[in-house]
Amino acid sequence: MTSSEEQQFLNDLEKKLWTAADKLRSTLDAAQYKHAVLGIIFLKYVSDAFDIRRQELETQFRNPDHEYFMDPEDVLPGEEGGAESEAYQLDINYELEQRDYYLETNTFWVPAQARWQFLQDNNKTVIGGATIAVSDKDGNEQQLKISSVGHLIDHALEAIEADNSKLKGVLNKRYTQLQIDQAKLAELIDLIATIPFNHATLNSKDILGHVYEYMLGQFALAEGKKGGQFYTPKSIVSLIVQMLEPFKGRVYDPAMGSGGFFVQTEAFIEQVADMKHFNKEEQRKNISIYGQEYNHTTWQLAAMNMAIRGIDFNFGKEPASTYTHNQHPDLRADFVMANPPFNMKEWDAGVAADDPRWAYGTPPSGNANFAWLQHMLYHTAPNGSLGLLLANGSMSSNTNNEGAIRQRLIDEDLVECMVALPGQLFTNTQIPACIWFLTKNKGARTSAAGRKLRDRKGEVLFIDARNLGFMKDRVLRDFTQDDLNQVTETFHNWQTGSAYEDVAGFVKSAKLEELKKHDYVLTPGRYVGAAAEEDDGEPFAEKMARLSGQLKAQFERSDELEAEIKKNLVGLGFDV
Repeated sequence: MTSSEEQQFLNDLEKKLWTAADKLRSTLDAAQYKHAVLGIIFLKYVSDAFDIRRQELETQFRNPDHEYFMDPEDVLPGEEGGAESEAYQLDINYELEQRDYYLETNTFWVPAQARWQFLQDNNKTVIGGATIAVSDKDGNEQQLKISSVGHLIDHALEAIEADNSKLKGVLNKRYTQLQIDQAKLAELIDLIATIPFNHATLNSKDILGHVYEYMLGQFALAEGKKGGQFYTPKSIVSLIVQMLEPFKGRVYDPAMGSGGFFVQTEAFIEQVADMKHFNKEEQRKNISIYGQEYNHTTWQLAAMNMAIRGIDFNFGKEPASTYTHNQHPDLRADFVMANPPFNMKEWDAGVAADDPRWAYGTPPSGNANFAWLQHMLYHTAPNGSLGLLLANGSMSSNTNNEGAIRQRLIDEDLVECMVALPGQLFTNTQIPACIWFLTKNKGARTSAAGRKLRDRKGEVLFIDARNLGFMKDRVLRDFTQDDLNQVTETFHNWQTGSAYEDVAGFVKSAKLEELKKHDYVLTPGRYVGAAAEEDDGEPFAEKMARLSGQLKAQFERSDELEAEIKKNLVGLGFDV
């Protein structure tokens, strides 16, 4: 949780970066510029993390009490020793270039030609092409022929990939192909260099992670409908994560976009660890991240997003369609979360009708909603839970087998909670949406976060959140943290049986028999009813007499105005 001073620091940073970045965007569309900016932010992060580790090591080499201490007197024979001697500094420099020191703290090894200072020192020189020198770990100089700023960046990314197998194929090395003024690209490097990392309480990882997430959101807005393919608004992701509480176990997103659910999962773990005084780093080791994404560049965005935060991940062998090339066929996850494309048509080419994932009925070709839901359910562990964003039609549609699938899910007691969302939450669609929460075990047990869950068999919770949120601008709505807490606490109270009660117009716990009476329709509005009107103390008969009197007076005034308008029109020669 950031303090108000830290939040102000981050807000100022956001404004500065986006304002400047937006000026540079004039020569590229948002989809291309997104990768250009985020790729350089990634370079800045890995280089800075490397420098921080390098500074730590130098301090340790000079500290007599540290196991890595290098005695200043142990220089090569014939060389002058001492802590300030040139020979001693050369020895330290040599050790600082040993990769194992960095790998032991999970820090990416950054070769000399990919370090930020090298890029910044040469970003103007290489415009139009130049030969530049770079030193290897032994101090030997190599000559590099660089044709442009794009080439300089691509060369740096290739060098990082070559030295870090985990990043193989992850980085977007297309700067040479960008149709952009090379001076603009050099200006972008100078801009990213202004990100300050010397805040008193925020470390560089926190700052860059925040910047990366902010930039993703801004690019999603800039791209409009296409932006929704890689970015889910943070408040919606936060709501699902808060409700499911993925504190430990396997977390899976089969339509991961840029990895927002994983980022919020990490934030949730750190928040809970703080509250319970656990070691955050140790707690993070209790989570395993699995994802899949079809779009190659979005897959790369997600991988960089994880690398910036130091989150270990498994995104399969390659970017691939979840429908036809399942990257984790044997995975059974404890938490499955996703925001897949809504109402996708003709999705099933190459998918067998008897695919084992369709245990509750074959989804129709005209809509993939129940394909996503069943795919996620198939990969949910016996005590696992899932949260899935879908279009509202999924709660009531009876076309082409959808009603039958929904009925089976209800009859088999898999649906735990339905949340109706307000409109205008998404950058890419105005389609009303809802969240499905399913679980394979509604029995009494202890959740991963330590909650004592009661037996909820035969019950479904309906939450109508359509009246929550606020308009953050003319077209987009958002949730406040209080809104998120209200929905989350209601759900958890219902799960535990602590301080829960139905609230007309907002929440209702319904039995399966009630769902059957409603023809297996899951729209929360059907169950929660209308909010109770507050009693103003005025007797009904008196209120009706007063309101009728007001209405009569308004009718009389309306007649007077109508007669006046007709009279004026006749005076102008128009008979009505």
